[in-house]
Amino acid sequence: MSLYEIPLRTLAGEPTTLGEHRGKVLLVVNVASKCGLTPQYEGLERLQKKYADRGFTVVGVPCNQFMGQEPGTAEEIGAFCSATYGVTFPMLEKTDVNGDGRHPLYAELTELADAEGQAGDVQWNFEKFLVAADGAPVARFRPRTEPEAAEVVAAIEERLPA
Repeated sequence: MSLYEIPLRTLAGEPTTLGEHRGKVLLVVNVASKCGLTPQYEGLERLQKKYADRGFTVVGVPCNQFMGQEPGTAEEIGAFCSATYGVTFPMLEKTDVNGDGRHPLYAELTELADAEGQAGDVQWNFEKFLVAADGAPVARFRPRTEPEAAEVVAAIEERLPA
């Protein structure tokens, strides 16, 4: 199954798929509102604003699996992201990224190895997966890699549609 076909739900609970973003480069990030890395929302939003008109979007995936750092309801998560960080990129419903309840999206994404050759479980909040415009996962950046780090920006720019 293509990443584009995996059933998902928006933060508002509406059915969706990544297919709605077919042809765009995606940065899929598991996010949390009460994490030491939460300020990465600022960099994610700057990437969104910088590259949106060039065929790119961030996709936020709230996850409460890491020390309960995303405890809120969908409404609370949406309000926090909007009010605190001005998030304009699409957000999905709260999702498990590891373990027995791992969402099929993350079952596919976690097969991808990072720069050190390590695949498998998401390590923490704000792990980033770059998906090419054809829907193929192409790069993985661990949580402490800032969204605007040189290697992330270079990977995005290399894959943007012409």
